[in-house]
Amino acid sequence: MPVTANLPFMKYFVCFLLLWFFSVFLFNCTTPKPNYDASGAFETVETIVSAEAAGKILALNIEEGAQLAKDSVVGRIDPTNLTLQKEQASSSIAALRQKTNDPAPQIEVLQAQYQTQESQINVLNAQLAAAEKDRDRMHNLVDAKAAPAKQLDDLTAQTEVLNRQVAAAKSQLNIIQNQIKAQRQNVAIQNRAILSEQRPLQKGVNAIQNQIEKTQIVNPVAGTVLTKYAEAYEYTAPGKALYKVADLTTMILRAYVTEDQLLQIQLNQPVKVMIDSAAGKMKTMNGVVNWISDKSEFTPKTIQTKDERANLVYAMKIKVKNDGSLKIGMYGEVKFH
Repeated sequence: MPVTANLPFMKYFVCFLLLWFFSVFLFNCTTPKPNYDASGAFETVETIVSAEAAGKILALNIEEGAQLAKDSVVGRIDPTNLTLQKEQASSSIAALRQKTNDPAPQIEVLQAQYQTQESQINVLNAQLAAAEKDRDRMHNLVDAKAAPAKQLDDLTAQTEVLNRQVAAAKSQLNIIQNQIKAQRQNVAIQNRAILSEQRPLQKGVNAIQNQIEKTQIVNPVAGTVLTKYAEAYEYTAPGKALYKVADLTTMILRAYVTEDQLLQIQLNQPVKVMIDSAAGKMKTMNGVVNWISDKSEFTPKTIQTKDERANLVYAMKIKVKNDGSLKIGMYGEVKFH
């Protein structure tokens, strides 16, 4: 009796199982294969701009989503401390110049003595020329027996005295000239020792000036501000992140392919990139393969490949011109042909 009562139930159960297996089989047979060769997510090159100086941020004129030009000044860090350091170093250089000696006063005294000595030599030369003329005239008179020989001897002796005086005066002139030269050399050596400290001090001033210039926050690349990490009047330090910027005019689709698909692609190959659009349609864009990994890796969990059973895949990057519809992290599909 119990067995007979359960027969209708068993028939319904068996029919249900057969219908379920048939539905699963039919679904697997009719499920279309994906209409793409690879898929991935869009990314871009992001640059984190950090502070290069320490101090209070006086201004940071950026907002998330703002477009920044390359080398534009977007903010400033307080340079007061560095400015005081530069002034102190510059004062030390100025003090060195005041310690140097000026040879001009002493040289002027020696040059006056030199000129006096030259004048004396000129006088002696005139006296010598007159004495030699008188001596020669007396020599003629003595030869003619018209004058005594003693007068000739006196004039000859006078000429010799004047010659020795001229020689002594010229020797003194050379001494004064050497004194002028020595004075210049001594002062130059003294000043060189003092001014030798100027070069390292000047380099210190240049280094401080370089740090002052780094208090200006200069945007290094053209792009869009993605994230702002700091605000005006906050304290910052070298290496501390201020904001993140990226060029969104060209996006990169990082996709993954199997080893079999690797034979279908090459660098600089044009491909079709598809993204979701309005009304459930796909939007097609042009892209170019600009990088293919030379090492395989396990398929990321968030990535599907044409052959979902593939364990090892190769990463590739596709450059796509952004018309404004591409966003970081957006899903995209790739068609090679």
